[in-house]
Amino acid sequence: MENVSVVRVFTLAGINETVNYRMTIFALTLLYYCVILFFNICLITIIIVDENLHEPMYVLLCNFCINGIYGTTGFYPKFLLDLLTSIPQISYEGCLFQAFIMYSFACSDLSILAVMAYDRYVAICRPLHYRSIMSKRRVTQLVCFSWLTPFCIFSISVILTSRLSLCGSKIQKLFCVNWVIFKLACNESDIVSNNIVSYATIVIYVLHGVFIMWTYMHLVKTSVKSIDDRVRFMQTCVPHLISLSTFVTIIIFDLLYMRFASTKLPQGLQNFIAIEFLIIPPLMNPLIYGFKLTKIRNRIIQFLFIVLML
Repeated sequence: MENVSVVRVFTLAGINETVNYRMTIFALTLLYYCVILFFNICLITIIIVDENLHEPMYVLLCNFCINGIYGTTGFYPKFLLDLLTSIPQISYEGCLFQAFIMYSFACSDLSILAVMAYDRYVAICRPLHYRSIMSKRRVTQLVCFSWLTPFCIFSISVILTSRLSLCGSKIQKLFCVNWVIFKLACNESDIVSNNIVSYATIVIYVLHGVFIMWTYMHLVKTSVKSIDDRVRFMQTCVPHLISLSTFVTIIIFDLLYMRFASTKLPQGLQNFIAIEFLIIPPLMNPLIYGFKLTKIRNRIIQFLFIVLML
């Protein structure tokens, strides 16, 4: 029987279903990953280069795009390599590292969305105090919070997972996540501490959701009072709401699927459900903000005009 001392490599069995279409999937995946990188890097570059966009909202948006690159880079390059191998495998350490990236990416997204909601709350509900509240120091603290909170939580989670005694090495997914590694544990009693951390994490990010709801209650209440506030709400809050609702829907669906889904579903459908959060938000977010936010849209139009003139 296998345990943690001998399980040094995991087999990613979720990719076996694609054996007859690997080159087609490889080409489409590579193209899609390049598109994700292109749009996110373009938005990041525009915000960094243009000093007029060095405002809290755009700094947070820049971090949002950086996180999108971080999460997708934790999956797509490895997946592309797996498509070129007959038996996709990942080392024990690599599996834990990928699990850390997947979870920290998803939770950083929610933390950044919570911080963005706070920024919009201050801008619309307390406009006279916006500059003093959202100072450079405060923005730096909020950015650090949105990154360090999930990083610390999932560092603990991964350390606890690394101490489990495992009785299997086959992962029925395209990538590693803690919950699947838990299922390989020899004794259920070994994962008690992991479950405690998992439930504590759920509570922390549910509180993030409650905070976002609270901010939007005040935003809507304030926006209905004047036309200017309604216009500002539609311009800056609608993209945030679309990103938030899409992200939350995908993550809740994915969590429910991981916990309760039937293995009778076709493997291809299972794979798509599992990687939805790596397909839709990383591309949708820069497109929504790029087209909806006036300042960024104007910079993009100016850039395209210069390119066409050349």
